[in-house]
Amino acid sequence: MLNLDGTYNKSKLGANTILACSITFLKCLAKNNCQEIYQFLNKNEDFMLPAPLMNIINGGAHANNGLDIQEFMIVPAGFDSFSESLRAGVEIFHNLKELLNKNSHSTAVGDEGGFAPDLKSNEEALSFISEAVSNAGYKLGSEVFFALDVAATEIYNNKKYRIDKKDLNIEEISIYYQKLIDKYPIISIEDPLDEDDWDGWAMLTNLIGDKVQLVGDDLFVTNNSRLQTGIDKSAGNSILIKINQIGSISETLQAIDLAKKNNYSYIISHRSGETEDAIIADISVATNSGQIKTGSCSRTDRTAKYNQLLRIEDSLGKKAKFAKLKTFNTIA
Repeated sequence: MLNLDGTYNKSKLGANTILACSITFLKCLAKNNCQEIYQFLNKNEDFMLPAPLMNIINGGAHANNGLDIQEFMIVPAGFDSFSESLRAGVEIFHNLKELLNKNSHSTAVGDEGGFAPDLKSNEEALSFISEAVSNAGYKLGSEVFFALDVAATEIYNNKKYRIDKKDLNIEEISIYYQKLIDKYPIISIEDPLDEDDWDGWAMLTNLIGDKVQLVGDDLFVTNNSRLQTGIDKSAGNSILIKINQIGSISETLQAIDLAKKNNYSYIISHRSGETEDAIIADISVATNSGQIKTGSCSRTDRTAKYNQLLRIEDSLGKKAKFAKLKTFNTIA
């Protein structure tokens, strides 16, 4: 289909058309072999359930509130199974709802199912989440960790980043991130800088890349050419993988292979506008990504993926392994 389209951006047939056909063909191949998708894609039968990066507070372009950071996520990775991890995430989510209600904040949800309260600062969001983790009976830094999606391109203007009503240059925002990861158990930051600031990314990676996973989404757009540029420039150490960003399953697997060969971690991810198709759950298990980003534990387009992972875990039985923090390559 790529050859039939013949364009660099799938403009002739359309990326959505190609992807729909690609997914359908994969499902047919798996069914013809009497296998589940995750089994068909992994011939070694070495399967690992991913740790969820669960979005529980929305900000930025995904919510109508005062938060600059687009996603505040919990990573309940300090458990022995995916089901235990998911349970912890759900319980923290509901404890956060109670806490926000108690403090007269809105518990309406944003695009990806997380709450969208109008808080004063990004640190206030982290403080509320920390309290919700404690109220749910879990331990920060050993059972539950934090991840952020800054979506920095959205807050970038005239070579400055707008954070907490302040305009920060590259050095100042680097210090800002350093302080956050020193104060909170943040193990992953997605798109911390503008999508075209390659030199800034290289500098930030050199500064804190050994302490935190620096994930390129807008930077890499699941594109091998951009990922190779990042590898060559030592920009970031992780890539967000979105199948409908690149537009075919084969190209998705190629991007994963390139990341693997260069010791970049990779997170299988949804999009803000999603369907209830759960194929990314299978891809995550099949490729042993160890990490999945599929929104909060509300809205059926998000929970469909978690339910599929539960089904996969159940079908694997004693063979089911949970990734914990294994693939967060900066974590000891």
